[in-house]
Amino acid sequence: QVQLLESGGDSVQAGGSLRLSCAVSVYSVSRVCMGWFRQAPGKEREAVAGIDSTSSTSYLASVKGRFAISKDNAKNSLHLQMNSLKPEDTAMYYCAAARRCGRWSVVKDYNYWGQGTQVTVSS
Repeated sequence: QVQLLESGGDSVQAGGSLRLSCAVSVYSVSRVCMGWFRQAPGKEREAVAGIDSTSSTSYLASVKGRFAISKDNAKNSLHLQMNSLKPEDTAMYYCAAARRCGRWSVVKDYNYWGQGTQVTVSS
């Protein structure tokens, strides 16, 4: 059973930074496509960043240049470095893994999800 466990969420002021982590069991992060998604209250879940098996990355336009997704193959974990945080980045953040790589930003193309970690950015 694939398990994803996020950590690193916190409350920060605008302009601050956070680093989210996702510990992955069973699957090797080096071989699968993974992504970070977020969901704010009353809004749909949206893709923030994706990384494929070649470590090619994709980003939501509003976070490009501020966020960076990466894998740590030795620790079998996924990370999201978030800089210059804005109040509109406030959301529950989820990591996700796909058995087969599909469209990086499409929720239904991912098979496994973590429980989420809360990020709150105050102005």
